[in-house]
Amino acid sequence: MGDPAGVGPEICLDLLADSAVAEFCTPIVIGDRAVLNKCAAMTGKPSPLHLITEEDLSGCEVPSLVDPGCFSMEGFTPGEISAATGRAAYGFIIKGIELALSGVIDGVSTAPINKEALNLAGVKEPGHTEIFANQSGTEKFCMMMTSEIITCSLVTVHVGYHEVPAMLTVDRIHEVIELTRAAMTRIRGREPKMVVCGLNPHAGEKGLFGNREEEVTILPAMEKARAAGADLVGPLPPDTAFLDWRRAETDAYICMYHDQGLIPLKALAFDEAINVTLGLPIVRTSVDHGTALDIAWQGKANPGSLVEAVRLAARLTEP
Repeated sequence: MGDPAGVGPEICLDLLADSAVAEFCTPIVIGDRAVLNKCAAMTGKPSPLHLITEEDLSGCEVPSLVDPGCFSMEGFTPGEISAATGRAAYGFIIKGIELALSGVIDGVSTAPINKEALNLAGVKEPGHTEIFANQSGTEKFCMMMTSEIITCSLVTVHVGYHEVPAMLTVDRIHEVIELTRAAMTRIRGREPKMVVCGLNPHAGEKGLFGNREEEVTILPAMEKARAAGADLVGPLPPDTAFLDWRRAETDAYICMYHDQGLIPLKALAFDEAINVTLGLPIVRTSVDHGTALDIAWQGKANPGSLVEAVRLAARLTEP
């Protein structure tokens, strides 16, 4: 359900009520019953009618709610950041991971969380991606944001810009290329064509900008992936890599840092893009937006990204 104070509750209500979703999966929301009922009353959305226990999950065939009992409405205000909502969001995530790892559910799609609330709650991981990796014991993983018109995988994610160059290694870039290649091969049903972005302006201009990261780190990683059959272009200057004609012939971009990939992706596909954590032993997808505290519990949030995240999770769990 995500952070109770954000738009997660209302888009989860939309998900449970969407008959089209029930045609390709049985959606189960892991969240707080009182929160969802209150949100439904405030927004005019249908309340979740079917509350079940974990023991009921294996035989469940209708949209339902599992309440792990990790939140209290006392002192709660929608739209306000707090340690309590951070703890609840973390509790919902952990329960989803446990159920997926045990095979009780097929995959997990996450609603948005608030990093400040997580921090107030004492959670050390900066976001969903790191929580899922740590809880599942996964060492090789990456974040991929995907939509019909643009897909970007990130070599580095939630770090400051001054930390990025030191985190770019041949092995890490190659790892992200291979994880993305495997995911896109499954999604597209063929070998994907991928563009690798440079780190520096003009992709370094042959050493004029930066510390030759393109020649020393990025190109060797690409050559290693090409030797295994990857179809790669680059490293390309980031300011021209996302032009219309280039996107039309590109299945996925390998981006060196967070905003390099997410600025073009969110500009082009904010309501449709999906976050996928690659490399996990379980399927995990997510919305590509935040908690939107300024419009939370007002019935204004678009559930489109969550619906598409669930759709892709269902597709990725198919044998």
